[in-house]
Amino acid sequence: MLPESLLCLLSASITYAQATQALALNSVASFNSQRLPNPPLFSLPQQQEQLSITIALCSDSSSKPRFFVSNSSDTATPDDSGSTEIQLQDGNGSWNGRFANGGVLSVDTNGAEGVSFDIGVSTNGPIHGTLTALPFFGDTTSNQAILSSPPFLKIPLVEPSYPNYTLPAANMLQPSQPTTFPNLTVIISPTSFGIANGPRTGCFLSAQQTSGTIANETLWARDEEGWRRQWLMGGLTPSTNYTAFVLQDTTKVSGPIYFSTKSAAFTCPLVHSLSYCPGVAYTVPLPAPPNGDIAYDSTNLPTTLTTPLLSYLANFTTTLTTFACGRDWYSPIMGCDDCQREYRKWLCSISFTRCSEPSPGNPNGFTATPAQPSATGLSASVKTDVSGAQRVLSALLPQETRDTQRNPFLPAMGSPYMMLLPCLEQCNAVDRACPPFVGFKCPTNNFNAAASYGVGYIDSADGDQFGGITGSAQDRWGNVWCNMI
Repeated sequence: MLPESLLCLLSASITYAQATQALALNSVASFNSQRLPNPPLFSLPQQQEQLSITIALCSDSSSKPRFFVSNSSDTATPDDSGSTEIQLQDGNGSWNGRFANGGVLSVDTNGAEGVSFDIGVSTNGPIHGTLTALPFFGDTTSNQAILSSPPFLKIPLVEPSYPNYTLPAANMLQPSQPTTFPNLTVIISPTSFGIANGPRTGCFLSAQQTSGTIANETLWARDEEGWRRQWLMGGLTPSTNYTAFVLQDTTKVSGPIYFSTKSAAFTCPLVHSLSYCPGVAYTVPLPAPPNGDIAYDSTNLPTTLTTPLLSYLANFTTTLTTFACGRDWYSPIMGCDDCQREYRKWLCSISFTRCSEPSPGNPNGFTATPAQPSATGLSASVKTDVSGAQRVLSALLPQETRDTQRNPFLPAMGSPYMMLLPCLEQCNAVDRACPPFVGFKCPTNNFNAAASYGVGYIDSADGDQFGGITGSAQDRWGNVWCNMI
């Protein structure tokens, strides 16, 4: 017969094992602070490799539960005195460690009533969390928005080589779409609803009411950063501030970003999904799309606009490849493929003039009078508004119906609009990437660049990289100062 002390120890171990709920490996379990095991303990699987334990709050509360973890199965009730607390930020928490002998996770409700939460256990890194990369904001009309997820998969770039140095055709196609990709969903809500003030977790955000309807959804490679999911949203309200998140596999969160729809009087339609200009996803001064279409894409753009663009690009490529690309090098870091790619971006940005309007919060934030070609020293500037706040003026220029279109192949708009100038850096990128013999030159910062480009936003007026007033063409708050593809 076993000694009484050993029987007591065995009985305690059995009771403990029965009292702790096991958390399965590589899965998510959902709980509520009012319906927890008693005691609120969870056993973690024995595992030699590192485990990631993640927490995601699924509801908002002024009081939030606390979570403690121990990688020793001898710790019956881990707490802040002998274990590690999983700190929460924006509703997410994560802890990584090894559990050679198993472990225990405990929950202190901390006065939180009815707070739901998810616990993830994984050998493949954190299940829950916030992605570093933000969604990409394209543009809006009065009731539409186009935006994209962060890039989720790199596109293999095959660098051409001599003697079979071949560049993409002018009317190039999108790369072959990947066969496997994450589940990506977009969440959009009026900023006044305060969705960004709650937990920034997949389970919380996916339970919120979203605004708008998805008019078009596709995988899209807008640049060399890789594949994204692109959404064209409809059914939004004019002159309204919105907050947007993107969820990856329902558990990882990107965002928030913010944007505003245009006023009800805004008439420029969206142009998007052009394989030869993959970075174009904004409004352009065109008549309403034909046949009741809600936007322009490669299927309904007028050929009077696209034919010259493709001809220019084809002719430029022919000239560029008279150089012994891949055999002779004009730069230690740039090749003919870089030159063609940057020229394509520049050509698309000036061929598809971008429409815009001042934001509701900064109605006077534009340049009322365009710079003359002989002007000197003009660049991005800051203006103090009636509230005393300093705001950066966007590179917006009013265009009357009598004004000549920047691109003469654009059909007549029929009504005034505001043109957002391309960033000077779009032009400079071509100048840096291309060989001197192609003769591509940009206007200079300190002479006449501001007559046709936004100057001093990304780089300084003196040319210091990222030393401009904003350091970027746009930001996560919906400000777009100049157009950069």
